[in-house]
Amino acid sequence: MIRNYLSLVKFSHTIFALPFAFIGFFLGIWLLQSIPNVLITYPDLLDTNWDKTILFFRTNWHLFLLVLGCMVTARSAAMAFNRYLDRDIDALNPRTAIREIPKGIITAKNALVFTIVNCLLFIGFTWFINPICFYLSPVALAVVLGYSYTKRFTALCHLVLGLGLSLAPIGAYLAVQGHFHWLPILFSFAVLFWVSGFDIIYSLQDEEFDKSQQLNSIPSWLGKEKALRVSELLHLLSAGCIVAAGKLGGFGWLYWVGVLVFGGMLVYQHSVVKPNDLRRVNLAFMTANGIASVVFAVFVIADILTR
Repeated sequence: MIRNYLSLVKFSHTIFALPFAFIGFFLGIWLLQSIPNVLITYPDLLDTNWDKTILFFRTNWHLFLLVLGCMVTARSAAMAFNRYLDRDIDALNPRTAIREIPKGIITAKNALVFTIVNCLLFIGFTWFINPICFYLSPVALAVVLGYSYTKRFTALCHLVLGLGLSLAPIGAYLAVQGHFHWLPILFSFAVLFWVSGFDIIYSLQDEEFDKSQQLNSIPSWLGKEKALRVSELLHLLSAGCIVAAGKLGGFGWLYWVGVLVFGGMLVYQHSVVKPNDLRRVNLAFMTANGIASVVFAVFVIADILTR
């Protein structure tokens, strides 16, 4: 039963946004002037960010769990709602007809209940974080749930998906700090362009089906070759945001190693997917982007902790 629902929401795809949420969380700790729940008269006496982080987790470990809960429930709600809303379309597409709802493994009603439960849990988690996260929780849900409708009226649906996942770093930062900051916003823009770009690559598989069903996407609008050019542009913008964050944030050499890996995975996925050869789309989609997000996050967080 649990395995069926994990498959419904493609839990393995959490690997895309979750590492960037961790980046936002550790950025929040890095930029703290004092540790919540601890009286620190002279915060500069902490030798490194490692010291600050250890102290933060000793007194605010529950906050990390709440952020993790928000990530899991928001994404689960979004994916389950997408499967619920697209159930009839998925049944017609040979690539998606094996999904849980078309196959009858999970009923449409249960998928909707699962969506509602995760939405309520998400809002509940934000209540225990801070007021700004709670007040913005309906906005976040509107974005991540609203994406499922967009393919019905705009080819820019990929950007809406990117926007949904881009909430991860800024949301995690807000959980720690309770206010906005330009640095995590830069990371959010990087996620927006990155996800939008690789979602275009993934949707190349459904170009003809989307046309036949009058569904909107960049490939069905522009064709495979031009769609790949748009994806390349979006990934170039993503890399630019990451470089800008590194420069403006004053990061060290570990960060730039992560940038090289991230950029290398962007180049790699465009080298293995061609308009007339989509055999390695899944390799580009899952493997390359999974490596890009995880490795980049490890190096960014390592850079923060060793300051």
